[in-house]
Amino acid sequence: MIPPRYYSACLLLFLLLLSTSLSQSHRAAKKKRMREKVRNMFHHAYDNYMTHAFPHDELKPLTKTFTDSLVELGNLKLERLPQDYNGSALSLIESLSSLVIMGNDTEFEKGVRWLSENLTFDVDARINLFECNIRVLGGLVSAHLLASDSSKNLLKGSYKNQLLGLAEDLGKRFLPAFDTPTGLPYAWVNLKVKLSVLKLAYSKTICVIASNFQLCAGSLILEMGALSIMTGDPRYESVALRALRKLWSMQSSLKLFGTTLDVSTGKWIEHSAGIGAGVDSFYEYLLKAHILFGKEDYWRMFHSAYVAVQKHFRHGPWYHEADMRTGRATYWQLTSLQAFWPGLQVLIGDIPAANSSHREFFHVWKQFGVLPERYLLDHQMLHPTEKYYPLRPEFAESTFYLYQATKDPWYIEVGELIVNSLNLYTRVEGGFASIKDVTTMQLEDHQHSFFLAETCKYLYLLFDDSFMLESNYVFTTEGHPLPVLSTWHEELPEAYIPTNWTNLKRPRRASAMSLQVCPAMTLDSGQHIESACHIPDVRSDYKCLTDEDCGVDSITCRRRSCSMAGYCGLWLFL
Repeated sequence: MIPPRYYSACLLLFLLLLSTSLSQSHRAAKKKRMREKVRNMFHHAYDNYMTHAFPHDELKPLTKTFTDSLVELGNLKLERLPQDYNGSALSLIESLSSLVIMGNDTEFEKGVRWLSENLTFDVDARINLFECNIRVLGGLVSAHLLASDSSKNLLKGSYKNQLLGLAEDLGKRFLPAFDTPTGLPYAWVNLKVKLSVLKLAYSKTICVIASNFQLCAGSLILEMGALSIMTGDPRYESVALRALRKLWSMQSSLKLFGTTLDVSTGKWIEHSAGIGAGVDSFYEYLLKAHILFGKEDYWRMFHSAYVAVQKHFRHGPWYHEADMRTGRATYWQLTSLQAFWPGLQVLIGDIPAANSSHREFFHVWKQFGVLPERYLLDHQMLHPTEKYYPLRPEFAESTFYLYQATKDPWYIEVGELIVNSLNLYTRVEGGFASIKDVTTMQLEDHQHSFFLAETCKYLYLLFDDSFMLESNYVFTTEGHPLPVLSTWHEELPEAYIPTNWTNLKRPRRASAMSLQVCPAMTLDSGQHIESACHIPDVRSDYKCLTDEDCGVDSITCRRRSCSMAGYCGLWLFL
């Protein structure tokens, strides 16, 4: 006779398994429902653009008209606008990879054919080098790689590399911008004349590393490096790499970088440094260039820069700004662009730090319903003039990366919150509108192309990552996927080698990240490599609340704990 207690144990086990199965089924159903909701969002935005704005650059959803933002961006006085410019179909270019990811092959094919037959860059227009690089060149390069991938069978007819031809034509028009005394590119270039436009304002010699308005050298290497590999023309990678190395040589003694410099003299103009606007893509591209191209130089630069950021900017879960020369705090503020940082930390395996920062952005999102452009940490208030939310993707991006790394269903809940907020506050009849003031939810008549390229894409991938299962991809700072190909690498990090790759020129090896991030190590040369994992707090005024706030010690890689007095340390291990 079986003892009754065994019946109870079996029943408990059965109920536990049933509960787990129901929970998984419920989660799968929610992901499917949310995937379709995001697909609907994307097509609502895309269809309205194609109806009311195409072939102009971006949609004005409130008035159902258009803006030619590619040539207007930064031209506050709307000077030197071409008279016969009818747009460069910017939002269509930005949408191509999203169409593929969401399974709309028919619309992708239509877009490729229209661009192949109609798009030209032979226009007398001054454009911003950074924005044109990440949006247009990146969009064309990524779409070409998808269109020429025979395994995807996206184009029913023959594809003759028309998008690559357009990308190469644009890349050639970029080259004069690098003709400077330092090799750092001018922020503006004229597409038709192929001469850098330098005579219009005092900003003729000013360049910002990687902001949304001007760029210097930090965020060109992915797109231009890929273009060189695909065309066999080394000039694009060469000028981008020369500029990057020049910029690297200008770091401070603390290994920090400012945001604004003079490209003629190579002198810094703005010394306040951080991880937000002005430098965000610089850090991102150092790591992603290592993943995409496999060169150790990129990893060494990123590792050094990341450790410096963790030492001098991190304040618990937040990142403030500091003087690049002294490390002294300058601005205690959160900016929406900083929300990309947790996603970058996921790529190097610093999950505790990524989760900690991500949750703080989540709390701010919940407080306002969206993420305001700038929030003053020291005053716990919105910036008085920067209260807007232009449909930015960075918080959704980091949420996607953290879910990929942890499979924690909480990130699905966060994604659902983002989707519901966007539909509640920004969806209008004519598309999706930016928010001018998050305190009133007053709308602004602008649907940025990155909403189609990034925001919708990362949300969709959060709920359906089947695209990621086909191949390994690196996403550019504008969300355009570039496949990680063995032929592009000198040595391919093992972490990025798909299991079905059997014929590599070089044997597999451990990735640079798994070797160098954690723990600290000493090389054969005797050089000590400091760990990049969750650098300890060096500021005495930071108080922790829980052990989770303290992360991992950078030398021993052991979990740190929060003392009763509110300080982080290895108290449990002493």
